[in-house]
Formats: sequence, C-alpha cells, structure tokens
Amino acid sequence: MENQQRPNGRSLRGFASMDKEKQKAIASKGGRAAHEKGTAHEFNSQEASQAAKKGHERGTAHEFTAEEARVAGRKGGLARAQNRAKSIDRDAPSAGSEGNPNDRGSENNMNANEMSDSMASSGSSPN
Repeated sequence: MENQQRPNGRSLRGFASMDKEKQKAIASKGGRAAHEKGTAHEFNSQEASQAAKKGHERGTAHEFTAEEARVAGRKGGLARAQNRAKSIDRDAPSAGSEGNPNDRGSENNMNANEMSDSMASSGSSPN
C-alpha cells in the first residue's frame, strides 16, 4: 500500500489514508458500540443550547438566510406530513373500511412530494 502525501510532506496513515466510506463505516460501528455500552454522550437541551451559544460567540455557527430558513422549514413540514401519513396508513384497517370516518378515500391520499409538486405547479404558497 502506497502512503499518500499531505501538502506539508507528512504521509497519510491509518484512518486518514482510508476512503471516506470506510471511515464512515468504522465511525458508525464505534458510535453503535458506545450506545450499547452506555458510554455514548447524548446532548440534553441545555447542553445543546450552550454549544450553540459558544458557536455564535466564536462566529463559527451557521446563520440561516431567510431563504435557507424557509427551505428548511418547508422540508421539515413535508417530512412531518409524510410521517403522519405513514402512521395513518399503518393504523387504518386493511379491508372493509366502509363507513369508517377516518377513511378519506383515495382521491385525498396524496403524499408530501405530490402535495409539494401540486402546490408548485399551481403557484400556491404553503403559508
């Protein structure tokens, strides 16, 4: 195996010499093992808030533009709608649902992507 060279002349060895997919696979195994062992750290809301404040103090935190925030909010809303539709589908009876008030019929069963496409083509705004 050939050692690759960094710009500063030091060779890449070990983890740094692996392709990104192999690094990701190894890191993923380590994360799973830590969770199973009970030693993985999970942020609570207070710790997450403190970490965000540090990022803002240093100037390294990403600040969303209005457009980025709009897109992120839209994605979240669509994902929530998809998850809700999946849970409704799982809870719905498989046959003989005549007279069921929760059965809205196939004409109303549109997934979030179809809803987004429909709104985009009609010029409708989500808000």
